[in-house]
Amino acid sequence: MALRHDVVIVGGGGAGLRAAIAVAEAAPSLSVALVSKVYPMRSHTVSAEGGAAAVIKSNDTLDEHCSDTILGSDWLADQDAVELFVREAPAEMVQLEHWGCPWSREPDGHIAVRPFGGMKTERTWFAADKTGFHMLHALFQTSLRHPQITRYDEWFATKILVENGRCQGITGLELRSGRIDVLAAKAVIVCTGGCGRVYPFTTNGSIKTGDGMALSYRAGVPLKDMEFVQYHPTGLPGTGILITEAARSEGGVLVNKDGYRYLQDYDLGQPLDVHDPHHPMKKAMELGPRDRLSQAFVKEREKGRTLQGPYGDFVYLDIRHLGPERISRKLPFVHELVTRYVGIDPVHEPIPVRPVVHYMMGGIDTDADGATVLPGLFAAGETACVSINGANRLGSNSLPELLVFGARAGRAAARFAQEHAGLDLPALEKQVAEERERIARDFLDKRAGKERIASLRREMNEALESGAGIFRTHSSLRAACDKLAELRERFCHTSLDDHSLSFNTQLTAALELDFMLDLAQTIAHSAIERTESRGSHQRTDYPNRDDERFLKHSLAFSGAAGVRLAYKPVVITRWPPGKRVYGT
Repeated sequence: MALRHDVVIVGGGGAGLRAAIAVAEAAPSLSVALVSKVYPMRSHTVSAEGGAAAVIKSNDTLDEHCSDTILGSDWLADQDAVELFVREAPAEMVQLEHWGCPWSREPDGHIAVRPFGGMKTERTWFAADKTGFHMLHALFQTSLRHPQITRYDEWFATKILVENGRCQGITGLELRSGRIDVLAAKAVIVCTGGCGRVYPFTTNGSIKTGDGMALSYRAGVPLKDMEFVQYHPTGLPGTGILITEAARSEGGVLVNKDGYRYLQDYDLGQPLDVHDPHHPMKKAMELGPRDRLSQAFVKEREKGRTLQGPYGDFVYLDIRHLGPERISRKLPFVHELVTRYVGIDPVHEPIPVRPVVHYMMGGIDTDADGATVLPGLFAAGETACVSINGANRLGSNSLPELLVFGARAGRAAARFAQEHAGLDLPALEKQVAEERERIARDFLDKRAGKERIASLRREMNEALESGAGIFRTHSSLRAACDKLAELRERFCHTSLDDHSLSFNTQLTAALELDFMLDLAQTIAHSAIERTESRGSHQRTDYPNRDDERFLKHSLAFSGAAGVRLAYKPVVITRWPPGKRVYGT
């Protein structure tokens, strides 16, 4: 029997919780389902460390935040969305404080802010270096105040249900029992995060498999700007664990095997006194944008200036000069991670780091209210593309993004649910019966398949890393496209060893891989057609930015023959495209 709600939210992280609270506050009579494949406090927002950007200080302005964001995006951000985001972010941050987020403070009691990459002034709020952890706690605790929010923890969404031309819910797999049921709703909000697990070396946890992106793609909604994949310059080799940008904002420096601060060779400014917390950001090399720093690492490796370790090449992030007191006060989690996972004390030894896949600039195409082209379907957070990030996201913009657009999507979904009555429950029940048959036929009852999930996933990871990594060419992308097509075909010949219903993790791994193969193909196909270099998409065979042909968003649709691409223009308001320059 169908489970009925007014609004279903898929994903229990920061965006999903903020959306749920917004629905409950905007329309208290509505019933809200919060569906998450993990307990909400295990969502990936909890791992965000460095901070959240919003204008709060007298030496900062909304226009400067807009300008930094647009410059960082390499002019691919929609400027109307950026202006809206920057305008609404401060109020969301203050609201989060009222809900209990313990922002770090100056001695006089004012909110403390730190510098972050690509921003010309200090505007990043933080809670030591566990910002996402504290934000998620505050949101989760606040959601518990609203009895109209019903949680479906450890439920896996397998399909978006479309009937009579609009979204009318999802099918959900309850992991504990294996039951597959309809969660019917007048509106659905997708908040499932990114898909970094399509790559082999990533900061993303194992749950970041892009489920919501793929569900929407299969429901006919385009995925926008999927070619733009952010590498963070400082991941721990062998683990993918992120060493937050806060380590560099506090004064950490990157050095090569010769102890040389190599970023001064890459148009990112000259060395300054790293002990001075008020140095101009435009001159601080380590606080350049993430795409430029990751690209500089590759250039250093090509010059033979990196170090060799058991997990490949790396450089050092040196924070020793900050001293034990400042590290303990400002970077306690960095100290804990490095000590625990590398076995060194960053107070006394430099930290080995290398670029690691971190964030998807692309995602489900939405408007500023999170609405998609499918009526009744909304999206927010990393899974969505509004777009404020364009070709490269600035660090500390993602956390306020999930607040601003999670809230807007929640309010818009509430309005939609109030305006649209009637669900075609018999048709939805028929769709869920077909979904049960599909999962049984393709996974649970299949015995003869020879392909293994782990092998296909590894080959997918390798194909994307080698073909659509930090630097790309037509030949590398063509090889990736061909390999992914092969893997998609081979996926049909997988079979499971576990045919049980309760907590069948092999089944969920297969469903996730099915989603990831779709997304990997959209990344590779979108990238091969963008014959320019812009932000995180660097084509060595097309090294220049081409505004005449590619100042536009890519749209990837699911077609009978695979990925079908279309384009739409970028919205320009007050910041015409210019040269993207950092340093002096």
